[in-house]
Amino acid sequence: MKAQQLKIALRNCGVIDPEDIQDYITREGYLALASCLSGPRNAVIETIKKSGLRGRGGAGFSTGTKWEFAAKPESDKKFVVCNADEGDPGAFMDRAVLEGDPHSVLEAMAICGYAIGADEGYIYIRAEYPLAIKRLRIAMAQAEEVGLLGENIMNTGFNFKIKLKYGAGAFVCGEETALIKSMEGNRGEPVSKPPFPATKGYRGKPTNVNNVETFANVPAIINRGADWFASIGTEKSKGTKVFALAGKVKNVGLVEVPMGTTLRELVYDIGGGILGGKQFQAVQTGGPSGGCLTVKHLDTPIDYESLVAAGSMMGSGGMIVMDEDDCMVAVAQFYLDFTVEESCGKCVPCREGNKALYSILNKITHGHGTMQDLDRLKELSAVIKGASLCALGQTAPNPVLSTINNFYDDYVQHVVDKKCRAKKCRALIQYRVVEENCIGCGACKRACPSDAITGEPKHKHFIDQEKCIKCGACHQKCKFNAIAID
Repeated sequence: MKAQQLKIALRNCGVIDPEDIQDYITREGYLALASCLSGPRNAVIETIKKSGLRGRGGAGFSTGTKWEFAAKPESDKKFVVCNADEGDPGAFMDRAVLEGDPHSVLEAMAICGYAIGADEGYIYIRAEYPLAIKRLRIAMAQAEEVGLLGENIMNTGFNFKIKLKYGAGAFVCGEETALIKSMEGNRGEPVSKPPFPATKGYRGKPTNVNNVETFANVPAIINRGADWFASIGTEKSKGTKVFALAGKVKNVGLVEVPMGTTLRELVYDIGGGILGGKQFQAVQTGGPSGGCLTVKHLDTPIDYESLVAAGSMMGSGGMIVMDEDDCMVAVAQFYLDFTVEESCGKCVPCREGNKALYSILNKITHGHGTMQDLDRLKELSAVIKGASLCALGQTAPNPVLSTINNFYDDYVQHVVDKKCRAKKCRALIQYRVVEENCIGCGACKRACPSDAITGEPKHKHFIDQEKCIKCGACHQKCKFNAIAID
């Protein structure tokens, strides 16, 4: 039996008109809020705890327990914050929910506000999501107009207003303390915990922070019951998870599957397998800080603990499939380049350590690496993971460690043989003319931007390796398989 999608967070996306609140209401919209407002606050928290819902932003902490922590402190003011600053490259799970079903997030935030005793909420959203912002504004205005947000909601005496805060898509602001600093108008830098935001968050007040997908599950849990949600998934990872499936796979896009679905089922049953009949090589889960898993991991169930045990992580839901033509050393370098750029620079292990890691990888991909460099990569990665202030630094070495562990031979080939099996590391490849196939048409010579190719018409051509910049233009233009890549 093939794996099937099960849509909870995405239940209304593509089904309702996101700019018409009546469409949302006809599909049990705001029914969960009404149910909560008629009962005690602690009952709401207990329902979320019992459901087993864990944070979908990556950490996987119990959502109900997080709400409970925020509910306990006595304070004249509390806040609910929705993290919609989706910073993972290639990830668009939160964007899809906000554009397709904004009311589910607004309703969930109001439920959370009631449960913890907050009357004000903020959605921290990246400014690069104009359609999501537009639809959120429309949804907020409509909800206030019919009395589902604002003052005296449903004549219960409960007040809850929501405002938008704009971010610039900084990856580090996915960390809740960095996000809060940014909301306050400061540089987006993480701070040490404790105190946690639940006791001292936005403006120094108790604050609950959840991401978009986490909130999107809440109304469904309230309406259908904690037991229903807990019956889906695995013992420790309940419900479903949304993934942005991308890369060398036939069917790309958003998928939502029950926790416990294997990587094989996701890649082959839902994803349709590898493009062009190529061989599967790796799948990276967890975004730029995740690990690259191999064929031997394909039967790993997708849940928080299993992915960590395999050397990767859940993350927010990015999933990139790679085939036999991808160089795993170059992949590790690509992701590390991203985290170096996105580091806030506050702590030395992350700021300087990841630069050093990148420098070693750059040395290896340019043919200057040594076997000692492989040991240095492992040692330095361990230091960065253990000493960094926030999760960005603590997880940044994951692509390096997972590729070394799973593709060690590729690293050795780069270091010892000075070759790249996948022919992706430009400094380690060489273009040459296959003399028996060359007819002297001159197409390669005309395409070469560095005048590295010589030869008379209708005679064999040659490539000057000193002049060759390895752009590949000759290989693309040749119609006679006369240009080989070594």
